[in-house]
Amino acid sequence: MKIGVLVNLDNNVEAEIKKVRDLGLYSCQLSCWNMNMYTDEIAERVNKATKEYGVTVSTVWGGWQGPGVWDFYDGPVTLGLVPVDFRYARIKDVMAASDFAKKIGVENVATHVGFLPETPNTEEYHSLVCALRYLAQYIKNNGQYFLFETGQETPVTLRRTIEDIGTDNLGINLDPANLILYGKANPVDALDVFGKYVRDVHGKDGCYPTDGRNLGEEMPLGEGKVNFPAFIAKLKEIGYDGPITIEREISGEKQIEDIRNAKALLEKLI
Repeated sequence: MKIGVLVNLDNNVEAEIKKVRDLGLYSCQLSCWNMNMYTDEIAERVNKATKEYGVTVSTVWGGWQGPGVWDFYDGPVTLGLVPVDFRYARIKDVMAASDFAKKIGVENVATHVGFLPETPNTEEYHSLVCALRYLAQYIKNNGQYFLFETGQETPVTLRRTIEDIGTDNLGINLDPANLILYGKANPVDALDVFGKYVRDVHGKDGCYPTDGRNLGEEMPLGEGKVNFPAFIAKLKEIGYDGPITIEREISGEKQIEDIRNAKALLEKLI
């Protein structure tokens, strides 16, 4: 396993790639919420910067347009590709991320799909599976894998959805903190359910929800409820040898400090 960090795809992309090396790392995910960044010019700049600094992009993480409320009430009707009102436009957004990833030679494209329906025998579930199969096939035609970032569904629901879509280019971007922040699962145990599909992992920590409306609190790695010694050991047990991409959803000097501390902790465990 190698350690990386999540950085932004924006007009300061050279500085973002340089930050990876300044942190003593050689791998990153590129996260983008601005679809105007998916141009040939930006792709050329990314390719030049990654070559200059010796950085590998493991995954392009593609956001989507429209409203997004990260809680348990409005989240199910605003987040990801699940809400029908936004689905068509957002599928096109992820397709654009796939096209961009192809330009920079990246084979993993990830996103938050949203709160996957827990009950499979519904029109809501079947229509979503059909739409995701269409998207997965598009991404497959670009020679890529489509990764579901974990958190908004139980592990068995995610596995069932992957099985029902049925294409052979589906995988998981496992965020262990998200499984806890959303109160969905223990990430160590979740690997018993869907471990074979994991293609990228976020190094992030957090606590369980303390009420029925709001997510739990993200924490510096090692200070939350993710049992990282057991988690890393389980990843080794199932044969995972991909990146662990540190994500810290704050900004400023504290973010850099927490990323450096996370790196040190993960290095000891790996």
